[in-house]
Amino acid sequence: MAVAEIDIDTDGNSLTVGSDRTPRLEPMVELEWSRAIELPLVATSTTSPAEMRRAWVHRAPETRVLALYRAARVNGDPVPSPWWLRAVAAGGLPSREDGFRIEDRIDKLLRTRPGWEYVPWAADGESGYWEFMPSEGGRTGHRIPTTILNTDRHPGWIDVLPAHSRGTPEPIAVAGLAGLRARLGEFEAVR
Repeated sequence: MAVAEIDIDTDGNSLTVGSDRTPRLEPMVELEWSRAIELPLVATSTTSPAEMRRAWVHRAPETRVLALYRAARVNGDPVPSPWWLRAVAAGGLPSREDGFRIEDRIDKLLRTRPGWEYVPWAADGESGYWEFMPSEGGRTGHRIPTTILNTDRHPGWIDVLPAHSRGTPEPIAVAGLAGLRARLGEFEAVR
């Protein structure tokens, strides 16, 4: 993506910059990145992580995705991005496919248990998450249900946010799918 820089002379006529009077093109990495993570509108009605994978970052060659991600982060500032891309870029996760596999296995596990719903509309660039609906309201009165989301902050790749009403609690790091399976009853006990 690039834009032309155009100057206006004192008479209000537009002049292009450059000795040959052609527009000078400058890349706009930020705009290119925002388009790379953009999902189609139909993605908001998906019911699984696999159905969400419609953006350029999910389909383009992984080397190109990583190159654009790194270019967008050239100043060191975080940019909206999926957890698996941050993990791959940091060297903690071998590939995007491994991230997809983790999401799909969590989804497969939770689909077999009543009360779990996949929520596709996460923050810009992020994958969706799962909520345990019985933990919202109920006896405890929590307004925000127990939430399972993927993360790049530890090599288990799964965080759980306990049901809560005020202030987001510290996420509970879960040791992968086996750890989630082992602790799921504990997480579902909050109602």
